[in-house]
Amino acid sequence: MTTTAPTVTGPANASPRDPGRSPRWIRGIYVANLVVQAGIILTGAIVRITGSGLGCPTWPECVDGSLVPTTGQMESWHKYVEFGNRLLTFVLAIAAIAAVVAALIDRQRRHRLALPGRRVLTLLAIVPLAGTAVQAVLGGITVLTGLNPFTVSAHFIVSIGLVAACVALVVRSGEPGDAPVSWLVPVPLRYLTWALVAATLAVVVLGVITTGSGPHSGDIDVQARFDLDLRTVAWLHADSVLLFLGLTIGLLVAARVAHAPAALGRRTLILLAIALVQGLIGYTQWFTGLPELLVVIHVLGAIAVWIAVLFLPPTLRTRGHTMSSVPIVTERTG
Repeated sequence: MTTTAPTVTGPANASPRDPGRSPRWIRGIYVANLVVQAGIILTGAIVRITGSGLGCPTWPECVDGSLVPTTGQMESWHKYVEFGNRLLTFVLAIAAIAAVVAALIDRQRRHRLALPGRRVLTLLAIVPLAGTAVQAVLGGITVLTGLNPFTVSAHFIVSIGLVAACVALVVRSGEPGDAPVSWLVPVPLRYLTWALVAATLAVVVLGVITTGSGPHSGDIDVQARFDLDLRTVAWLHADSVLLFLGLTIGLLVAARVAHAPAALGRRTLILLAIALVQGLIGYTQWFTGLPELLVVIHVLGAIAVWIAVLFLPPTLRTRGHTMSSVPIVTERTG
């Protein structure tokens, strides 16, 4: 009888000094871009949870006639929290511009070395810059509409999209090229991995809706919430988490059975560990009345889970390696 079990064999991947990869300092700029994009999500959550969403009640000015907070404002310390978050937009813009400049320098380096062009890196580097502009406008709309929960949620969804683009930029810049693409795992394992990514997105979106239906509407004087039953939405969010955990455990087992690259198993295990801590925090905050500090930590955990799951798909394949350096999937019979 013949049984089939894919196993990864072959030489190790190309050297980290492969000229096809972006230089380390350029990849460092891309990593910094990812960090600040994740950071703005956390500070935005702090603004919402502290009730400082309208600390600067106008836009683009903080208050009529002034771009910065004034001593005569009625918003107390909330104005400094909101204004501080607005200032971080400039940090985002600087990081995004640096990423574009780095991508253009890298493009010229490849041209000098007669290497194949990698247009995808330039395009991915442009995404955070364009996204920062979109976020600035969307933030203004959010303030001018009195923290409408739909625009607040859209603010967050755009942010996690930008984080995904930054992860892709970090990963792709560390690869020697874009072609050929060589898959290291069987098709069912690829589908399972992407199903986990989709489930994670559902968890994050339902988490945003849950927050938008709860007591932290964004400003202490504004009751801008989704017209949804908080308990029902929280249950749906919890159910999506259970689906996520099931898929994560399933992927961990499947990766071992299929003899997938060790990186997939390691990263899935890290994801599971983060998710278990995140689940503990989630239930604790629910049964303790959603205290502000735990909600902030929970948001930080959500960001970590999202980033961790996005690093799983790259372990399923290689890009740009020569055939002599690509681990191949063979069939083991017996």
